Amino acid sequence: MTEISASIKAKVEGWLQDPSVDEATKQELRGLENDPQELEDRFYRDLEFGTGGLRGVIGAGSNRMNRYTVARATQGFAQYILEAHAGKEGKPSVVIAHDCRHFSPEFALEAALVLAGNGIAAKLFPSLRPTPQLSFSVRALNATGGIVITASHNPPEYNGYKVYNASGGQLVPHEAERVIAHIQEVSAFAQVQRLTREEAEAKGLLVWLGEAEDEAFAKTVASTSVNRELLSAGAAKDLVVVFTPLHGTGNVPVRRVLEKLGFTQVHIVKEQEQPDANFSTVKSPNPEEREAFAMAIELGKQVGADLLIGTDPDADRMGAVVRMANGEYEILTGNQSGSLLVHYVLSQMKEAGALPANGAVVKTIVTSELGAAIARHYGATVFNTLTGFKYIGEKMNEFEKHQDYTYLFGYEESYGYLAGNYARDKDAVVASALICEAAAYYKRQGKSLIDVLEELYAQFGYYRETLASRTLKGKDGLAKIGALMEDFRSNPPQQIGGVRIGEMLDYSLGLDGLPKENVLKFLLEDGSWCCLRPSGTEPKIKFYFGVRGTSNEDAAARLGRMQEELLARVDA
Repeated sequence: MTEISASIKAKVEGWLQDPSVDEATKQELRGLENDPQELEDRFYRDLEFGTGGLRGVIGAGSNRMNRYTVARATQGFAQYILEAHAGKEGKPSVVIAHDCRHFSPEFALEAALVLAGNGIAAKLFPSLRPTPQLSFSVRALNATGGIVITASHNPPEYNGYKVYNASGGQLVPHEAERVIAHIQEVSAFAQVQRLTREEAEAKGLLVWLGEAEDEAFAKTVASTSVNRELLSAGAAKDLVVVFTPLHGTGNVPVRRVLEKLGFTQVHIVKEQEQPDANFSTVKSPNPEEREAFAMAIELGKQVGADLLIGTDPDADRMGAVVRMANGEYEILTGNQSGSLLVHYVLSQMKEAGALPANGAVVKTIVTSELGAAIARHYGATVFNTLTGFKYIGEKMNEFEKHQDYTYLFGYEESYGYLAGNYARDKDAVVASALICEAAAYYKRQGKSLIDVLEELYAQFGYYRETLASRTLKGKDGLAKIGALMEDFRSNPPQQIGGVRIGEMLDYSLGLDGLPKENVLKFLLEDGSWCCLRPSGTEPKIKFYFGVRGTSNEDAAARLGRMQEELLARVDA
């Protein structure tokens, strides 16, 4: 080996000499002997287990997603599960699901066999399932926890590993810290306790899930409809929908639920229907991006679709595109879809006399204030959380425990929504069902969702938001992101876009009872805001901007000025 630091060389040699590591992995590492930069990136740290679990590029090395990093993480999680189950009757159990990515089935089985080796029953789905179904099944099966193998909408070379608690929610910081502590105790792969598949099945520690769990999930999601009578009366049949699962897990469950609700004119983008770990037809399998809808828009024009919907690979995010009066299609932002769904769900509940006096809507600190204004209009209390649906799930648990609020809807700007108490994670399946139901309802009134959105702007103000990001990969990138945050923290701007800063919120101090997190939010004197947040799952820093203007043009101008000025400092 040449030009490799002693510490990196020692870690690589550790893998090469470890009898627990298979020969194919060792060969992959030997092939990198003359690429010190690549070895540095693969071994300069252990793949970080954050509050959302693991996520990284697939490959050999401690800073990569592979069966060994998965096994090590699972050994730590197993200790957490055994602690959580202590003093309770019966055997602890963990539900496991996976998406369509490279090695997802293998990683899911590896996790199951490590759990089994620790005496924990692993309840494993045999093929791809949506992340929200995992959350639902943890609750429905009274499991002690859950694991899902997915990297959401990351590029094809990534995979990930997310863990869930007994409520079906992703671990919040104080829980994740306990798992991390246990993972750090695993200093060698030989410490991982693991059974073979045959041993696990013979001992009843590997249980395969299937149709019963699928039907329970679909039936429960369909029950969240807020105007089933309208759909049964023919509104569902009148709506023309195009759906693309973007090669992911949403294909079967979304179609199943739409069929239950009576939607018969659902056209599938055939080129994107089947699972494909390379996501061959798109640059990124992300329904936040218009490019991902290119084929859906083409099909929409052919069939005269009123609405296009797309789900990301693990079907926890949903994007929607609406046909306008001129026949062209306009993609909705996550904030716009969320605001429309808040309005539709709450207005329908009020009309039916089912809107509780203690209703609550939960959103994140970087989500538009339009949905909040709409929720308050209907008498609901609005709660803000840090970014990440785990915090919305935690809020739902608090409501359930204290019985002081009734959860109505939760959402975040990054296309994640949840109605109903059946899960504790965002669900593109229920979001798809509700956005179709809303579109069908308004179509009966001769309106599109764009028309309704314009009405909401006229009533509540012209809210506009945008998001920018800078990707900074590797060890150097991580350092640059840290330096950028510290620069804005210690030397905050006095104004942005010609408007003075009224207040800087530093969430690393633990504001408003929220967990401490490296996020800065600047509140401007005209009600606008911007926020700086390093991503927890990708090597990037994100910049969020929000304004409330007097017209579409005014809002767009304000937004442009803010973004231009702040990013000029970032890129200087």
